[in-house]
Amino acid sequence: MSTPHRTVDVGGATPYTIHIGPGLISQGEALAAHVRGRHVLLVSDSTVAPLYAGAVREALHAARPELAIGTFILPAGEASKTLSHFGHAVDAFATLGATRDACVFALGGGVVGDLAGFAAACWMRGVDCVQLPTTLLSMVDSSVGGKTAVDIPQGKNLVGAFHPPRAVFADTDALRSLPPRELRAGLAEVIKYGAIRDPLFFQWLEAERETLLAGDASALAQAIARSCEHKAEIVERDPLERGERALLNLGHTFGHAIETEQGYGSPDNDNLNHGEAVAVGMVLAARLSAALGLADAADGARLTRLLADYGLPTAIPAGLDPAALLARMRLDKKNLAGRLRLVLWRGIGRAEVVPDVDEAAVLAVLAP
Repeated sequence: MSTPHRTVDVGGATPYTIHIGPGLISQGEALAAHVRGRHVLLVSDSTVAPLYAGAVREALHAARPELAIGTFILPAGEASKTLSHFGHAVDAFATLGATRDACVFALGGGVVGDLAGFAAACWMRGVDCVQLPTTLLSMVDSSVGGKTAVDIPQGKNLVGAFHPPRAVFADTDALRSLPPRELRAGLAEVIKYGAIRDPLFFQWLEAERETLLAGDASALAQAIARSCEHKAEIVERDPLERGERALLNLGHTFGHAIETEQGYGSPDNDNLNHGEAVAVGMVLAARLSAALGLADAADGARLTRLLADYGLPTAIPAGLDPAALLARMRLDKKNLAGRLRLVLWRGIGRAEVVPDVDEAAVLAVLAP
């Protein structure tokens, strides 16, 4: 049985549509419809480009033979999301001679989407960007909402811009080539949506674990669509993360601290990748919520059990210093006036932003 195509509309000042389904990156007419000029910069990485970049180029040229298509390929991995590689992407714009009606196609996971989107935001003060996410994590999170950034040694995503895409095409066929670890990492972000605002979705994820882990196309498409619907609703109301949108960061302050302290994960090391770090971060946020009297510890235990059932880590990697992790957390963008401001919860489906969190309580949660 074929998987139907689904769409999710993101409203607000800069509306766009998320397309979900198989074969989307080969639909040249649909892709080219978002190119206003004749210059296209295709940004990808060393893992994804050999698999799909040729198909995207061929599809675009078939629809618009006159297009001048440049290519910029990043080394795969979070370690490439740097100001240096951002500079190389800008150089690729210049080499292409890209004008203000140019369009970037970001083909890959979150690293590619974030860096390509940031480059698009900056070239000539902003050119169009179409997101072509190829990982589950990027399909349900980073490709939607227009948050673009690069990392610096002091922390993740500290240099960036809000730059909504013209469209998102989540080609579910790309998930077939995803390593099991990357699939599980994406499912951590899917679980997050249930944890922050949808207890019924959380329950569905408990019931459909085996189907999702087996890579069932229909179940994955349903999970992607539901996740994107949640994110679209929040982003439409709070595009610049001045309120409700911060809820999407459940587990991320802890997770980003772990990623930064480890030096960022890559296919070549055993450090936690983003989804794995967020899984640990959600467990820590739930534990802190219980310690502060906000939530029942049983809800945290249920979340921990679900994450573990999906093969995700639930504990801080050995050897990380709690004080060093806390120092990283102080640089989080949600903090105000030098005080910790964290996304915690009152149980499954009831996340909230909590200001002025006591650092001693956070240190206690970070302790081995």
